[in-house]
Amino acid sequence: MKIQGQIVDIPNRRIYKGEVSLKNGKIESIIEKDHSEDQYILPGFVDAHIHIESSMLVPSEFAKIAVSHGTVATVSDPHEIANVLGVPGVEFMIENGNKVPFKFNFGAPSCVPATSFESAGAVINSEDIKTLLQKPEIKYLAEMMNYPGVLFQEEEVMKKIAWAKHYNKPIDGHAPGLRGKDISTYIAAGITTDHECFTFEEGLEKLQKGMKVIIREGSAAKNFEALIDLLPDYYENMMFCSDDKHPDDLLVSHINKLCARAITKGMDLYKILQATCINPVKHYNLEVGLLKEGDPADFIVVEDLKEFKALQTYIDGELVFSEGISNIKSVPFEILNNFNTDKKKVGDFRFNSSSKNIRVIEALEGELVTNELIEDSLIVDGNLVSNTKTDVLKMTVVNRYQNQKPAIAFIKNFGLKEGAIASSVGHDSHNIIAVGASDEAICKAVNLLVEAKGGICAVSNSEEKVVPLPVAGIMSDQDGETIGKDYALLDKMAKEMGCTLNAPYMTLSFMALLVIPSLKLSDKGLFNGSKFEFTSLDNI
Repeated sequence: MKIQGQIVDIPNRRIYKGEVSLKNGKIESIIEKDHSEDQYILPGFVDAHIHIESSMLVPSEFAKIAVSHGTVATVSDPHEIANVLGVPGVEFMIENGNKVPFKFNFGAPSCVPATSFESAGAVINSEDIKTLLQKPEIKYLAEMMNYPGVLFQEEEVMKKIAWAKHYNKPIDGHAPGLRGKDISTYIAAGITTDHECFTFEEGLEKLQKGMKVIIREGSAAKNFEALIDLLPDYYENMMFCSDDKHPDDLLVSHINKLCARAITKGMDLYKILQATCINPVKHYNLEVGLLKEGDPADFIVVEDLKEFKALQTYIDGELVFSEGISNIKSVPFEILNNFNTDKKKVGDFRFNSSSKNIRVIEALEGELVTNELIEDSLIVDGNLVSNTKTDVLKMTVVNRYQNQKPAIAFIKNFGLKEGAIASSVGHDSHNIIAVGASDEAICKAVNLLVEAKGGICAVSNSEEKVVPLPVAGIMSDQDGETIGKDYALLDKMAKEMGCTLNAPYMTLSFMALLVIPSLKLSDKGLFNGSKFEFTSLDNI
């Protein structure tokens, strides 16, 4: 097979008319040749850090959509399903991903559970990490979120890091806001990347100290604008990632969109493509071709070098996307889950208090970090309730692995004027998380998910909508088009009820992520992520 076009030679910073010849899944030759084709041929895009589970799609269905945007590979941390099902969950992701022509590169989840301050469905210890790292499909030790464990050299944490070094596999970081001496200690432990930088200064310090910084632009956390100006000087040590990408967003774009945005900012084409196509392959030692003779034939044909609209995507020489159609087919798979809690009563969400003020989580648009606010409380018959006038709404996290009393907190910036929204996608332990305008609505939303054994839902004064997620309670058994459209309808409903956030469900899913400061809620209670300890709801 031969493909003609303008060859984009990233290492040599040149574009020339040429022809790529394929044989047995490899690039047999690349020659300069005059022709009339205007299309451009370049290495495929790589998402340098993503949780496939956050697309609510199993890997095989994710791949069907990703190739339409010129993505040929991902560096995928399966810790979402690992927190629910443990090692069998990781094995499910590998097995399902292997059924389709796409290059998933999974990591060994380093923090399952993410902390000891929440209830997860499984544990992955250092011996499990050793077993996983021996698998050829496991390319790295996934994000070390327990940075206090690294700083204080906790034995189990250091064993996991030691096994990654033993097998010569990179170690991913996760250290939002960590600076100064602490980040130096973290890096010295052998941790090589961070995708959690949310300021230019933080990214600069980490780069200067030898870390690779991954620019994240997902459905909720968006750090592109804060970090992109680092690219001109540090392009050899930067990559792009989604981290978490909801299905409706994935239908529209992927890493190609970040390339296009960087071009509009006047960034150098070759530096952009170095970060998106080459750096992840080199850093993680991926078996992904870089448009060189003898490489696996993993490359894309795009319309232009401004929008990067994919015309064709090739993986191992196979045409997996062409003329607007994905050639990756749906595959059968077994549905695994871990859901064991009973329906709740309205009274379970009551919080008795006489406090005039309460601690409130402030959700921030486009960020995973939150602020701690002190707000006036609204008490009715001794029960702390939502105040839609001040947008201080009741929130709950309900243990989905066993029957426990729901944990209660309050949150600002969701803006709901009625009803409630809920999700069993609650990073990282994936308990049920809900926010609403009344205890009744919250209870109804939670129970819809208990009945479905996982999903996302919205409840208004007149309507109920549920998108079931039967695979581990976090992924659908449907195709991407279906789940993307269903999710978009739920998103629309949440906004019709008053929610002002760009991605309500994605933002909600991170409000239980204790390893991101400053105030979050686990199934065990309100948590101060800056001090790494529980705190009280009442401001006494």
